[in-house]
Amino acid sequence: MGCHRHSRMGYDPQDRFGDCGRPWKPLEIFAMVLGFIVFWPIGLAIVLFKVWQRKFGYEGDLFAFAQERAADVQARWNEASGRQSGRSSGGWRGPGFMRSSGNVAFDDWRESELARLEEERRKLAEAEREFAEHIEELRRARDRAEFESFMRARRDREQPQG
Repeated sequence: MGCHRHSRMGYDPQDRFGDCGRPWKPLEIFAMVLGFIVFWPIGLAIVLFKVWQRKFGYEGDLFAFAQERAADVQARWNEASGRQSGRSSGGWRGPGFMRSSGNVAFDDWRESELARLEEERRKLAEAEREFAEHIEELRRARDRAEFESFMRARRDREQPQG
């Protein structure tokens, strides 16, 4: 019984349980059984992966799929950490956020607006820092005045009156 993937609809309902998908490898069967034993959603996820693999014709096995996803996550992590360490300009750029819209005028406007917003964010951060310094100076002055008042009162108590 062959795989009839090339029918007009792309899926042959008669071939639900045939050899149309990739056959289960012994390690996948072991992982599924172990998954059901350890935590049943893991086993279910493996079964659903095999159904997805058959439906969409994914060529790799479960472990190749996991390696591909791990490589994607690693690449995104490296991209994000590179952005955070200062190798990229601007803090507004998320993954895929600055892709070209296809319209140069819009892309230029968006870039200038983001630059303006970044400048405003920088000014706000600077004002916040200055305010925190001002509050710290006020606290120090208040503490100094309270301490000096305490020392005067202490001296006045210790000095004999007379």
